[in-house]
Amino acid sequence: MWKMQAYLLSLSTMATDNNRFQAIISHCKEYGFIFQSSEIYDGLSAVYDYGQWGSELKKNIKDYWWKSMTQLQENIVGIDAAIFMHPTTWKASGHVDNFSDPMIDNKDSKKRYRVDHLIEAYADDLEKAGKKEEAEAVLAKMDQLLAASDFDGIKKLIEDSKIKCGISGTSNWTDVRQFNLMFSTQLGSVTDEASEIYLRPETAQGIFVNFLNVQKTGRMKVPFGIAQTGKAFRNEIVARQFIFRMREFEQMEMQFFIRPGTQKEWYEYWKAERMKWHLSLGIPSEKYRFHDHVKLAHYADAACDIEFEFPIGFKEVEGIHSRTDFDLRNHQEYSKKKMQYFDPEINQNYIPYVIETSIGLDRTVLMVLSHAYTEQDLSTPEKQDSRVVLSFPPKLAPIKLAVLPLTKKDGLPEIAREIIDNCKPYFYCFYEEKDTIGKRYRRMDAIGTPFCVTVDHQTKEDQTVTIRYRDTMEQERVPINKIKEIIEKQII
Repeated sequence: MWKMQAYLLSLSTMATDNNRFQAIISHCKEYGFIFQSSEIYDGLSAVYDYGQWGSELKKNIKDYWWKSMTQLQENIVGIDAAIFMHPTTWKASGHVDNFSDPMIDNKDSKKRYRVDHLIEAYADDLEKAGKKEEAEAVLAKMDQLLAASDFDGIKKLIEDSKIKCGISGTSNWTDVRQFNLMFSTQLGSVTDEASEIYLRPETAQGIFVNFLNVQKTGRMKVPFGIAQTGKAFRNEIVARQFIFRMREFEQMEMQFFIRPGTQKEWYEYWKAERMKWHLSLGIPSEKYRFHDHVKLAHYADAACDIEFEFPIGFKEVEGIHSRTDFDLRNHQEYSKKKMQYFDPEINQNYIPYVIETSIGLDRTVLMVLSHAYTEQDLSTPEKQDSRVVLSFPPKLAPIKLAVLPLTKKDGLPEIAREIIDNCKPYFYCFYEEKDTIGKRYRRMDAIGTPFCVTVDHQTKEDQTVTIRYRDTMEQERVPINKIKEIIEKQII
C-alpha cells in the first residue's frame, strides 16, 4: 500500500528547495512539532522545544535506533551515563585542549563566524550563480588549509575571495583563532568552594569510563558494543539552520570495542550497517552519500560522515569513526586504572580499539521531516484543491491511527471510543469529532497520521468502518476487528 507512487507522481510539488526549508520550519510550529524555546520571552537563540507531535516523532526515532542497536544485536548493550562528569575526563579525552573551532570576527559588525561556515556560505552563493567549479575549488582549498591548521592561509583565502560580513557588508576581518566549544559550570552550593566542571560535549566519554564496568558485569567478549542516547551541549558561536545545529542537542552513539588490528574491517562493516539502517527509513539511496574526512580528529585513524540531502544541501547526519585506542589509553593514563581486556582466544591483554557510530537525533528528526514534507496540488478542472502531507514511515509517525465519527450523535462517538480503547494499548491513537470529515483528513495528513478510520451509520449495521490510507488517499471498508491487525503489520 505504501509503495503505490503512481498516483503521487501525477501531483505537482509547489515548494522550491529555497522555500522548502522555511515551509518546513513554519509547518513544524503550526502543527505542534517544534517551537522556539522560551518564545514568550522572544526566544533563546539555537534552542528549541519539541511539541506534542515532535516529541512523539523524536521518541519513535530514538526507540527505532535503540531497538536496532541493542534488542536486535547479541553483542551490544545500552547504558545511561550522567551528563556531569569528573573534569579530568575532558582533559583525558582531549576536549580541553582540542575541542575548538577556527573563528573569525568582523571588526565592524563585531559578529563572529566559524570560518568553515563562512566559506561554505560563500561557495553556496557561487554555485547558485552558476559558478560550480569555482565553488568546488574554494571548498577544496579550505579543506586543505584546515587540514594543515593553516589559519593565516584561511584568512588569506577569505580576503582573496572578498567574502563579506552579512551584517556590516565589509571584509574587515580579524585574525583566525580557535574557540573552545564546551560549556562550563560550577559544581557545589557555595561559589568559592565549587569546582568547575563541563556540560558534556558528547556522550561517548560516559561509555569509555564505564567500559570495564559493563565488560565485567555483562561478561562481554570482544568484539562488543555499548550504546547510549542522551543530551550533549556545545557552545556553537554560529548556531543556525533550525534544529540542524543547536547548542543543546541529543546524540545516539554506539562504541564498538574490537581487537587492535581489526579496525579497518570493522570500520567498513559499520559503514555498511549504518547505511542499511538509514535506508530502512524508506528514504532512497540517492538522498545519501558518504563523505570522508580530510582532516581527522585527534583520536581517529579513519572517519567519514553519512550526509543527507536536506533542502539546504548535503549535510552530515551521522559520523562513523575509527577511534583507535586513544580514549581508553588516555583514561588509563589519567586515572591510573587499567583499561585492559584479557582476550582468551589469543591469551593476551590489550586495550581495545573502538569503532564509533554517532548520529544526531535532532538532525535525524529534521531529515525525516524534510523527506516526509510534501505539498500536493490536487486540483481538477472543476475544483481547486491541495494538501500538505507528512509521509512518515508508519513506524515513525507520531499518531498511528485517527478514529473519526462521522457525526457527534446516533451512537457513533461511542463506537469510535470503543475502537480507541481497543487499540491504544498497542499504538498511539487520536480521536476527533470536530469539523467535516474532509477537514479532519487534511489535519491528519499534515501531522503525518498514516491511517484514519471513519465510523458512520453503516458501522452500526455491519460492524465495518472506512479506513483511509494517507499516502494514496484510498479508502476501503474493513471489519472493526481487523483494524489493529492492519496497522500492526505496517508499524513493526
